[in-house]
Amino acid sequence: MRVLFVAGFGPIATDVGAARAFYADALGLRFQADGDYLHTGELAGVKHFALWPLGQAAQSCFGTEAWPADLPVPQAWLEFDVDDVAAASAELQDRGYRLLVADRLEPWGQTVTRLLGPEGLLLGITLSPHLREGGGT
Repeated sequence: MRVLFVAGFGPIATDVGAARAFYADALGLRFQADGDYLHTGELAGVKHFALWPLGQAAQSCFGTEAWPADLPVPQAWLEFDVDDVAAASAELQDRGYRLLVADRLEPWGQTVTRLLGPEGLLLGITLSPHLREGGGT
């Protein structure tokens, strides 16, 4: 596996109003809103920064708004774009990691595998054409 860049990062928000108040109001970050999902591509050093509501993260991983009680609730998410999501997913499985979602094509064109890291971060192994050079925003 060869990681190309950090594709996205941000806290998992259990209280979206408080998160918006801190990141947008207190820190002055400008976001675009897709419902409660607040995001920006304008923060230098990160291709995509977003406040991802926990219910949406659970929906992405499990198809339900509730995070499973038997798994640690993630406090943040981090995505690594790679050359080949399927190969990276197989490598992670071979190493004994539990994949929550494997090599799935999302409606916005990103291919993603998700898993929890040892510290509880929700990690994505991704191929994000819209974030790659020449891919647009």
